[in-house]
Amino acid sequence: MENNNLLELKEKALQEIEAAQTSDALNAVRNTYLSKKSELSSLTSMIGTLPPEERKSFGQALTEVRVAITSAIEEKANSLKNKELEERLAKETIDISLPGHSYNLGGRNPFYVIKDEMIQIFLGMGFEVADGPEVETDLYNFELLNIPRDHPARDMQDTFYINENELLRTHTSPVQARTMEAKKGAPVRIICPGKTYRRDDDDATHSHQFAQIEGLVIDKGINIGHLKATLELFAKKMFGEKREIRLRSSYFPFTEPSVEVDITCANCGGKGCNMCKGTGYIEILGGGMVHPNVLKMNGYDPEEYSGFAFGIGIERVAILRYGIDDIRKFYQNDVRFLKQFKKMS
Repeated sequence: MENNNLLELKEKALQEIEAAQTSDALNAVRNTYLSKKSELSSLTSMIGTLPPEERKSFGQALTEVRVAITSAIEEKANSLKNKELEERLAKETIDISLPGHSYNLGGRNPFYVIKDEMIQIFLGMGFEVADGPEVETDLYNFELLNIPRDHPARDMQDTFYINENELLRTHTSPVQARTMEAKKGAPVRIICPGKTYRRDDDDATHSHQFAQIEGLVIDKGINIGHLKATLELFAKKMFGEKREIRLRSSYFPFTEPSVEVDITCANCGGKGCNMCKGTGYIEILGGGMVHPNVLKMNGYDPEEYSGFAFGIGIERVAILRYGIDDIRKFYQNDVRFLKQFKKMS
């Protein structure tokens, strides 16, 4: 092939390169002129068939054409890349003046807000958190807590039985029994948060499932003054510094003496109103000194050790704190209810 024909091939290639408007079109031109099956490659393989005096000049001309085409393709590729990037950026531009998408989010369930806050208060007093199974044996749920079979107190804790010996726990007190058993007579200071189950009507104030945080302290020299001081500090931390508590005599089979604990009404400040039924106080929990029988059955000498225990309903505290009128709302996952508590999440 004459050098003039090489120049025509070069000019044709450069024109097609210039005309290419996309990267795909440019790649097609590259394949046409630079691939192994291209005309330039065919000409390169023919150099050996030329007369010796023509080989050098033809080879140099062929190389110059290949370099020119390659350089033009690289320059065009960079130009197209920049152009396509600009077009993409223009197409994907976000108008930040437009309003964003809104999502219908609820809030954190107040049950968990209160539960976590209560746990933190007791952790600050030096308590440890203990846990146990929700399906319990009769031994830990009743007998080791001074509630033998056929004891009338079992009627108040009628529950769901798996079989004759296993049931859904009626309180978190079995965790206390298990902890005392594991401690083998050593001092104890724990709280036991968790779910409990009792057969009950489902209405605004009752549920077959609810949650408690129970506390247990056992050591030498523990008296009811320690119980009162602990619960008084809890009430002030939970409901405000102006709240006061009072202890009323009561009965629980696992404590002796036993007390109901009331807190001054937030609505009237203790003066008496419809909310507190004119008493100025609202009941929030029960407690008392650990019964000597419970200490004995769980490996403690009641002549040497004493202790106190208490139980607080988590939902009851949340109801009092936020004025919630139906316990079932905690379990219904209604976004309208949860939205009211967004600021606490």
